[in-house]
Amino acid sequence: MTGRIEDYAVIGDLQTAALVGRDGSIDWLCLPRFDSAACFAALLGDHDNGHWRIAPAGSHGTHCTRRAYRDDSLVLETFWETPSGTVKVIDFMPQRDHRPDVVRIVEGVSGTVRMHGRLRLRFDYGNVVPWMRRTDHTRVAVAGPDSVWFRSTPEVHTYGKDFTTHSEFEVGAGERVAFVLSWHPSHEPRAKLVDPFRALEQSLKDWHKWADRCRYEGPWRDAVVRSLITLKALTYAPTGGIVAAATTSLPEEIGGVRNWDYRFCWLRDSTLTLGALVESGYLKEAAAWRDWLLRAVAGDPADLQIMYGIAGERRLPESEVPWLSGYEGSAPVRIGNAAVNQLQLDVYGEVMDSLHLASTAGLPHKKHAWNLQRSLMDFLESNWRDPDEGLWEIRGPRQHFTHSKVMAWVAADRAVRTVEAFPELRGDVDRWRAMRDEVHREVCEKGYDPERNTFTQSYGSTELDAATLLIPQVGFLPASDPRVIGTVDAVRDELDHGGFVRRYSTGEDAAEAVDGLPGDEGAFLACSFWMADALAATGRLKDARELFERLLSLRNDVGLLAEEWDPVAARQLGNYPQAFSHVGLVNTAIRLTRAENGGHDLPSHRAHGGKKHEHARKEA
Repeated sequence: MTGRIEDYAVIGDLQTAALVGRDGSIDWLCLPRFDSAACFAALLGDHDNGHWRIAPAGSHGTHCTRRAYRDDSLVLETFWETPSGTVKVIDFMPQRDHRPDVVRIVEGVSGTVRMHGRLRLRFDYGNVVPWMRRTDHTRVAVAGPDSVWFRSTPEVHTYGKDFTTHSEFEVGAGERVAFVLSWHPSHEPRAKLVDPFRALEQSLKDWHKWADRCRYEGPWRDAVVRSLITLKALTYAPTGGIVAAATTSLPEEIGGVRNWDYRFCWLRDSTLTLGALVESGYLKEAAAWRDWLLRAVAGDPADLQIMYGIAGERRLPESEVPWLSGYEGSAPVRIGNAAVNQLQLDVYGEVMDSLHLASTAGLPHKKHAWNLQRSLMDFLESNWRDPDEGLWEIRGPRQHFTHSKVMAWVAADRAVRTVEAFPELRGDVDRWRAMRDEVHREVCEKGYDPERNTFTQSYGSTELDAATLLIPQVGFLPASDPRVIGTVDAVRDELDHGGFVRRYSTGEDAAEAVDGLPGDEGAFLACSFWMADALAATGRLKDARELFERLLSLRNDVGLLAEEWDPVAARQLGNYPQAFSHVGLVNTAIRLTRAENGGHDLPSHRAHGGKKHEHARKEA
């Protein structure tokens, strides 16, 4: 029986990630990349689909007593207190030199505790049972292209039973027992063995050094740092791409069909992610994300996709995995994402905004970037009037979504502002200004309901959309504009879901079946952070802080957030951990801190001075 989504913590090596439950079981791991097939897929089925559990033997090992990351790191410590003693399991993945390793160190705290481990490898999302053989203190599992080497320290008794490797041992106070699981392609020789104890020391040093670069020093520093560490954990280091989540098919409604693969990189996240990294002092990571973006979108502007693979892959065909029953019966389990083929005009605005932000933030200039931006504008000028699927990837008919049009305005505005800021760049500024004005007039005329004083989800619709909360944030209208205030109030009232915010109306609440899908979903956490931003921008700081604090309370015991929140069942929903949610947390913390500071810069900017920031620019 797998746990609730929030029962899991994440460990990773900046190329893939694993989910570790409160019961000591790793129930999700894809090797060697985020988007590879899982070798532990119990999360989306049952334990027969692969897992690796280490816990005290007997009933005392059902759930841990407590757990936490060690300081500002991605090293997880899980404690069990039993009648015979206390033990902790240290889980981490060393940042990769060659091949991926999962390290689990069992350390006695007091007394003596008898432990039991159960390793059930199942390649291809729980479908393929590997052939196992033994050599010295190592067991080798091979199936097709995959090979996994599993070794432990000598005092562990291991044996095979029912296509599962069992481990039995005792650990006393001060004793440490280590396990290492290593993957490599089955046709290649085994990579160099990692020393688990040295790897632990190095991992802690690596994470502490990275976390110390955070420039935010406001009242929510711990939450901000944990969210930034989570974003770093979701980064594919070889390319700089950041996946939306480490999982696929965790449901937006328990038992429903809104189950999608999020192990890819979305352009819609680009500006918000880049802003969070820049504001927090991580210019090296921001530059890597910007460079991934430039590589991914290179080509014919007409072929711009809403998402790409972690190395910039374009083909992400969607299929279903019938042998997995789905998380708590939420089927189907999907691999790939058919939304890759959708037309979402807002992504042109996201790309233009991201590259403008990168330039103004002082990231190193890329000579070819401006030529690419001009090509994007050429396409958008001819196509912004078309209907599209919108940023929420609806699977119903295309519509004239207000947010898509607003982002077309953003694209034109950023093109104009880029030339104004950098006169050496050439472009038809007068034409872009004319486009910007035309889009603005049309949105205010067709995307605004004067009777209700709110912007709507699409032209002529009565439905609302939380994405319209971004209107003041992107500069389309000032926060003081009565139409903005009316929109914030309308969204706050009509899209309320247990004190948080829905993306739009779904299920029986929807007057129009805009997304073409049955069922419902929870409150969308990123949209709830946007609401906090909008409340602060419109002068309601007390309400903004109160909402932000309630959002922080939704994090699990190790500070992680999924995509959505079910206020009725009081549990997290959707893929996990969700980059969009953690980006929202970081940005809202920064904006609220600045607003409560009277609009002045963050304390950390003054505390650290300009030298550290300038060093980061050179490093980027």
